[in-house]
Amino acid sequence: MNTTPQPDPKDRPARLTVGVVGAGRVGPALAASLQLAGHRPVAVSGVSDASRRRAAELLPDVPLVSPAEVLRRAELVLLTVPDDALPGLVTGLAETGSVRPGQLLVHTSGRYGARVLDPALRAGALPLALHPAMTFTGTPVDVQRLAGCSFGVTAPEELRLAAEALVIEMGGEPEWIAEDKRPLYHAALALGANHLVTLVAQSMELLRTAGVEAPDRMLGPLLGASLDNALRSGDAALTGPVARGDAGTVAAHIVELRAYAPQAVAGYLAMARATADRALDHGLLKAELAEDLLGVLADGTGGTGTTGGTEGATGTTRATGTTGTTGTDSTDDPDDPDGTDGPEGDAR
Repeated sequence: MNTTPQPDPKDRPARLTVGVVGAGRVGPALAASLQLAGHRPVAVSGVSDASRRRAAELLPDVPLVSPAEVLRRAELVLLTVPDDALPGLVTGLAETGSVRPGQLLVHTSGRYGARVLDPALRAGALPLALHPAMTFTGTPVDVQRLAGCSFGVTAPEELRLAAEALVIEMGGEPEWIAEDKRPLYHAALALGANHLVTLVAQSMELLRTAGVEAPDRMLGPLLGASLDNALRSGDAALTGPVARGDAGTVAAHIVELRAYAPQAVAGYLAMARATADRALDHGLLKAELAEDLLGVLADGTGGTGTTGGTEGATGTTRATGTTGTTGTDSTDDPDDPDGTDGPEGDAR
């Protein structure tokens, strides 16, 4: 949590005019946060009805204009478009002469560092990569969530202090990420945040199938404790049948999943194998129990496996798909091309 005393906005020097290119879930929230710090949003661009509604809610009375006009009006420009759209946008703005010397150009992509802004740098802009490690909803609650949120910061060394100052003004905590480590940094966030949503959603579906009326209430305390334990203790927090080496229980799980949720089998097997590897590496899973367990996971049917000893029917239904997301930021809805979800989904 950022505990640095914040001066009154009116007492802060060098307040900037702020523009947003891409009114997805991230851009308006960041601009609204900068407004609380005393900066002045002056222009926003958005294409879809959803993005326009977001801009109207979070940045009332700020005009909707073209991307080129946003750059013409603003000293600090937030480029909050999907990752795959960012390089083309930057090149296009630079080639059309929209970028002005001395203009702060900030993108919020987790994947890219500052080099994706090189076309704008050659036009005289000051490039900053500020990625909030947070999932966004597109509502005013996002502004509150930025308090204490970590930002992945990448910028030329001479702009490092300016980049970190902007993050602190938004209530965030700057975390310096080297240019060549940005893809790995983003993959780590996507692995934790995006895939967590998939796992929780699948778990709730299976509980409903098992007859649980309120799976969210059942999972809430359990998952909250698991997350807290994992953040505090890492692999030492591993529990459950895989970490214990209960091959028969895991085999029974696979049989049930093949019968009731075949689409979840591939994800279960992949995570169980990864869990077994980590439990072995950290001495939690005994080697003499691991052989049967790994045999069940290698066989993947819930039958006897390659090293024997497990119970249950063999199960013949094949998995129809895999689970999880691609690990990239996405637009906030299918017909909204304007903005990222953060690390997570996020995160956009």
